[in-house]
Amino acid sequence: MSTITMHDVSVMGTSYVHYSFEYFLDSMARLGIRNIDLWGAEPFYCRLDYTDDYAATQRLRKMRSEVEARDQRITIYTPETLGYPFNFSDPNPATTLRTIEYFKWAFDDAHTLGCNRVFINSGSGLRNANREESFKRCVDTFRVILDLAEEADILVPLEQLQPYESNLVVSLEDVRRMLEEVGSPNLRVCVDLTAMEVQGECLEQYFEVFGDKVEWIHYSDSHHEVVGSGDYGKEKLAGYIRTLEEHDFNNGIDLEVNDSIYWQDPHSAHAETCRYLREELGLKG
Repeated sequence: MSTITMHDVSVMGTSYVHYSFEYFLDSMARLGIRNIDLWGAEPFYCRLDYTDDYAATQRLRKMRSEVEARDQRITIYTPETLGYPFNFSDPNPATTLRTIEYFKWAFDDAHTLGCNRVFINSGSGLRNANREESFKRCVDTFRVILDLAEEADILVPLEQLQPYESNLVVSLEDVRRMLEEVGSPNLRVCVDLTAMEVQGECLEQYFEVFGDKVEWIHYSDSHHEVVGSGDYGKEKLAGYIRTLEEHDFNNGIDLEVNDSIYWQDPHSAHAETCRYLREELGLKG
């Protein structure tokens, strides 16, 4: 029986892109999920929609009240940054400045939401540009953002991406290099299990290299599919949980059931994932 329970499970709302924020929260309540990974994008919340801090704060306070009314809490804020108008390594200085400002807002937003984690990934450099130059620009941008994170007392878990998503941080070694070159204690590690498997890596390796720097886990089946429906199989899916327990990891797992095939009916996709976690993997709660 797992010592990680359903009370340790968060859910990212990306597949609810065609539904309202309130529907997403109600869906989670019906599934017994109390931990919310707040996806910062429409139709939930996009900071660019608000002309001033006051208007944004009012919206966030309303969202937080909706969360707390359902006995839920926000465990991490995930502002959408994987595409335009944001990029950490773009040669256009205006894009870089806009991205930095966006994260400054994100750190303020996280405090308003009552959480101290803001998710980040590297995005991608231009494919026809020199990869090393793009990586260095990303490092420089991250240094500025992480200075702001330290001032705001925010932890920033960095996720590795898949090669079709990025040419920058896609492997354990890329994560190690980024953490080393940025040099901030607030830059942590988010292990995306799908990206990890694409690289032929294993979760134990991340703990061997990063130890307690491992802050967050994106958990799903292959291709970010419903847990139990993909290629990994019960033994591997349970093995991830055992590895976390062996390392006394107590931040839980974050379900990233994230594919357009679930956009029409995301509730059923998450209901099946939760059923599998409870009935097949033995997570209580």
